[in-house]
Amino acid sequence: MIVYVGNIVSGHGKTATTVETLGKLLQKEGFQVRLTSDKKNKMLRLLDMLWTVFRHRKKLQYVLIDTYSTTNFLYAYWVSKLCILLKIKYIPILHGGNLETRLQQSKAKSDLIFNNAYINVSPSLFLKTVFERYGYHTVQHIPNNVELTDYPFKKRKNLKANLLWVRSFAEIYNPTLAIHVAHGLKQQGIETSLCMVGPKKDASFEKTQELANELEVNVKFTGKLSKHDWISLSETYDIFINTTNFDNTPISLIEAMALGMPIVSTNVGGIPFLINHAENGLLVSPNNASEMILQIKKLIANPEMAEKLVLQAREKAEMFDWEVVKKQWKDLLVDC
Repeated sequence: MIVYVGNIVSGHGKTATTVETLGKLLQKEGFQVRLTSDKKNKMLRLLDMLWTVFRHRKKLQYVLIDTYSTTNFLYAYWVSKLCILLKIKYIPILHGGNLETRLQQSKAKSDLIFNNAYINVSPSLFLKTVFERYGYHTVQHIPNNVELTDYPFKKRKNLKANLLWVRSFAEIYNPTLAIHVAHGLKQQGIETSLCMVGPKKDASFEKTQELANELEVNVKFTGKLSKHDWISLSETYDIFINTTNFDNTPISLIEAMALGMPIVSTNVGGIPFLINHAENGLLVSPNNASEMILQIKKLIANPEMAEKLVLQAREKAEMFDWEVVKKQWKDLLVDC
């Protein structure tokens, strides 16, 4: 039996996290997986995680722990301590482009979590290199995954500045940059539309709305959408923009690659491990609206280049298909 510890938050109006997506896929593959926790209160969530591990301790083979840089890091710490006490194998799954900050600021806790783990799984080659640089060498790369059959590839002809942004509204994802980009394109006389999909996570949502009103940029804010709904919505947009200041290997970019959307993204964190500039997407400096505008214009003016980028991006996305990735998980979990 496996207990998978993470933030189960889709029932609270937020985007489903890895514990929900990967956990359910592992269940479909025949693994007995207990997911925890969906408690809204953070302290109750931690207690639920600890109790679930303790309650199943006699039949547990191992515990999977989603590990981020924020509050979830403390969940990982206390669950790891319990696993060590109970002599249960545990596997942290490393997420978040800002996890390196935790390695710097919480060295003792990091050492306890990652040095005592059976193995540390990194969905990002970027984070794998970061952890190895800090002396953690039991790190295995297993990529994030998508079910490729859910993402119909669409060839987009005669690209226009119809921009799609998909992410939670959080400061680290710099959503206001999308407004500046749309505004800059319109100032240059380019007909532009912008749709921003994602739930509110902090005050950046209000800031983005205020900036859009101030600059008179017409933006469609959809809030959180189901995967099916935003995939359907994507058919009416031409270019996917990613504005983040910190990142790892975001699923939203893999999804855009699978759908045939040319991508213009900031060149931060793990992004260059996923996107090779001018090969399967275009990369720009962080928080640089003029650079992003230039690359969007380049896509519109060069249809042959855009077609080459999206075809190669689709090929890259195929590496993340669950039918490919699940073999690595099976090999790891059966060997434990």
